[in-house]
Amino acid sequence: MSQMKRFVIERDIPGIGAMSLVELCGAARASNQAIDKVGPGIQWQHSYVAADKTFCVYLAKDEAAIRRHSELSGIPIAAITEITQVIDPLTANN
Repeated sequence: MSQMKRFVIERDIPGIGAMSLVELCGAARASNQAIDKVGPGIQWQHSYVAADKTFCVYLAKDEAAIRRHSELSGIPIAAITEITQVIDPLTANN
């Protein structure tokens, strides 16, 4: 399999920040089911939930796998951004 790339997927979902854990579990379940259908070319790492948006971190072979996941899960995409580098406070020590 080819190298996986890291992406941040921005999603506009009005009111998601006020959803209950049960409602968020339903969204996570839909995502997991879509990942199973797309296959090994995509992995969900985690998501940040804000008032009306989520920022989801995925590993995927390409944007097409992410778009296919969105179609299958019914979870919309506002933007997909490939992450080319990761830095943190320890980067300053290099």
